Amino acid sequence: MVTQDQVVEVIETLKKAYPNSKVSLDFENPYQLLVATILSAQTTDKAVNKVTPRLFEKYPSIEKLAKAEVDDVAEIIKTLGFYRTKAKNLVRMANKVMKEFNGEIPQTMKGLTSLPGVGRKTANVVLGNAFGIPNSGITVDTHVKRIANRIGWTENQNPEKIEKDLMKIIPVNYWVAFTPLIIDHGRAICRARNPKCEICPIEDYCPSSVLKQ
Repeated sequence: MVTQDQVVEVIETLKKAYPNSKVSLDFENPYQLLVATILSAQTTDKAVNKVTPRLFEKYPSIEKLAKAEVDDVAEIIKTLGFYRTKAKNLVRMANKVMKEFNGEIPQTMKGLTSLPGVGRKTANVVLGNAFGIPNSGITVDTHVKRIANRIGWTENQNPEKIEKDLMKIIPVNYWVAFTPLIIDHGRAICRARNPKCEICPIEDYCPSSVLKQ
């Protein structure tokens, strides 16, 4: 049974290993982060960061995006997966923000997840990183899902169930920092294939380490 003290030790160790860890999407305000996170679904953050400068140049505000033609948005983001669906969601999202939230990006889980193209994962990213609201939840992506299972913090595969398991053992003040740290660790060390257990900074805490087999 993992203890909260052990969880904190792991996160603090990861913070030392990845001192510059942060959300890898480029953004300057909540509007930009919301758009970028919607675009990042099933696409790399690197690919998103290539298209957003042009997108934000043409649509610098939620008001401008609400008036956009879907085809024009799609043309800008066409290098991304599911770009037509994402273009429709962006314009629909912007219109709903304008009509139902007075042009302000919602600062609640309920408000954000009511928007087209926005699920809990996207909402958690925006709430934590754009608004500094840590108690909404924990973002669960493929790295978090893989590593949380490997280190024995969950036995679930469903993202929402994983999130609930993690929220029980991770102190609230670590919720925002946790996911970027795990993403950095997943990319550098704890890969899906051939994890580098021999140089892993948290190997001592990991029951799945190949060094223990």
